[in-house]
Amino acid sequence: MLAIPAIDLIDGQAVRLRQGDYAQKTIYDPDPAHMAQRFQTHGAPWIHMVDLDGAKAGGPRNLEILRRVRQKTDLRIQWGGGIRTREDFLKALEWGADRVVVGSRLVANLQEAAGWIGEFGEALVAGIDMKSGLVSTHGWGEVSGIRGLDLGHQLAGLGCRRFVVTDIATDGMLEGPNIGMVREWVDQMRVPIIASGGVSCPEDLAELAGTGCEAVIVGKAIYEGRVKLETIWK
Repeated sequence: MLAIPAIDLIDGQAVRLRQGDYAQKTIYDPDPAHMAQRFQTHGAPWIHMVDLDGAKAGGPRNLEILRRVRQKTDLRIQWGGGIRTREDFLKALEWGADRVVVGSRLVANLQEAAGWIGEFGEALVAGIDMKSGLVSTHGWGEVSGIRGLDLGHQLAGLGCRRFVVTDIATDGMLEGPNIGMVREWVDQMRVPIIASGGVSCPEDLAELAGTGCEAVIVGKAIYEGRVKLETIWK
């Protein structure tokens, strides 16, 4: 199982939120590219970047940061936040993303989702963010009546090849991931699953590895020193 470090962006700075609450923001580095370089130095092959301004605004806001990370590192970049149009997706690829996470737009229009999945293939990752199992959209500000797994099955049926699944209740809390949710997704889906939310220590990583998920996104646990950069990719 691969551990993927996360950099969330607000106003061009690396931050973390608690449960997706923009009012509970902690700034960890004013220079996200510097942080990305640290991750690369310690052996990370991938990085997960989220444009939180974009997610809230409904369109990319931090593409210049994406470009700087691409220029300053050899990391492969998974990018998300505010991807609402095909042009947004193409721009993210153009500015340096290897994979692009799409959430709200896939929920809004399955017919369009099918077209995107067919066009972008492996470059498209479906981001399924959930509160109590229901899909949350638009920067986690809105909760739909759609079960996450139901949407997952629909998208997989359209050919979606990879999912990032997040339990919002655990995100940024350092209280442990929702192992049951991750295991359910791995058991029911036949495509790679990337788990997100709640990692607090190396033992959480070991438990997630036992679910069979492809990768886990790690954010606050790294920034708070709960998971050491010196050991995570050894």
